[in-house]
Amino acid sequence: MAGGAFGDGGNEKRAHLYEYRITGYFIFACVVAALGGSLFGYDLGVSGGVTSMDDFLKEFFPKVYRRKQAHLKETDYCKYDNQILTLFTSSLYFAALVSTFAASTLTRKKGRRASILVGSVSFFLGGVVNAAAQNIAMLIIGRIFLGFGIGFGNQAVPLYLSEMAPAKVRGAVNQLFQLTTCIGIVVANFINYGTEKIHPWGWRLSLGLATLPATFMFVGGLFLPETPNSLVEQGRLEEGRKVLEKVRGTKNVDAEFADLVDASEAARAIKNPFRNLLKRKNRPQLVIGALGIPAFQQLTGNNSILFYAPVIFQSLGFGSAASLYSATLTSGALVVAALISMAFVDKFGRRAFFLEAGAEMIICMVSSHLRLFHVAFLLRN
Repeated sequence: MAGGAFGDGGNEKRAHLYEYRITGYFIFACVVAALGGSLFGYDLGVSGGVTSMDDFLKEFFPKVYRRKQAHLKETDYCKYDNQILTLFTSSLYFAALVSTFAASTLTRKKGRRASILVGSVSFFLGGVVNAAAQNIAMLIIGRIFLGFGIGFGNQAVPLYLSEMAPAKVRGAVNQLFQLTTCIGIVVANFINYGTEKIHPWGWRLSLGLATLPATFMFVGGLFLPETPNSLVEQGRLEEGRKVLEKVRGTKNVDAEFADLVDASEAARAIKNPFRNLLKRKNRPQLVIGALGIPAFQQLTGNNSILFYAPVIFQSLGFGSAASLYSATLTSGALVVAALISMAFVDKFGRRAFFLEAGAEMIICMVSSHLRLFHVAFLLRN
């Protein structure tokens, strides 16, 4: 419950009186924090590519490699059907899910910066263990560390960006997380495309380079300020005001600071926040906003497609290098879309972009399925 009306800056009764300048200090804080997105993006991009590399499969999953070679020309054969390989993939996401509960508590009690630092350290350890892996157990342990890092980072970074951003540009600033996620995917795909040619240890380089964004995030995080919202929430009012003045680039922050204090007091007045969420009046927001939208976003399968893009392209008959290159082009479209969203989200609003994206996905999915039906019909006749 680190967010809410207080955490996301939603209680802004005096918003028309807010003053701010985009300062170098503010830009530094947002860029460093946004690196948390690159952790998730890098793993999405690099892991799918590594699991399609022959050297990686020969060392840890020889049965999958032999099956892949035996059915190289078959496009409808699941070459990667292996439970341990699936565990390698899914262990990260399970660890991320579990870690979010601890991350929520740490973010609320110790601040957003603490979770960012913990996440970067855990992700660094995961990168080191995976790069040095000598057996499947080390691979799984490394993935668990990576999952913890992503769980802490994904929990704290969007909240940090929202709380540091001025109200008028909050949408664009919050989209930095999505932008760095997309950039992480693109960079990882380019790295995979290069390391695939380095035999037999190129995959180690791909996995080990995950330590770079984690290092940048940790070192930068040591100099990050805590958000004014979090400081006020912890009762450190004077410190919170000083940080707010520094981030906004002006001493005239009375209106915004008063709203932060009011929101903090309102949040404290709620004795049982989780029980309050279940009240009848809050159910629409809980079911649709907090649960439905995130769940259905994941159920579209887009993250799975991004993760398995190289494998999917190989299953369609692409060569190893061609599949990695094609995955890079696909992820490049994500960066372009994120930049467009950043440019216009505060002008047109979140709801407009949500509806546009949903309509676009429906059109793409329907058209692709119609195309598949058409191909299947031609093949049968």
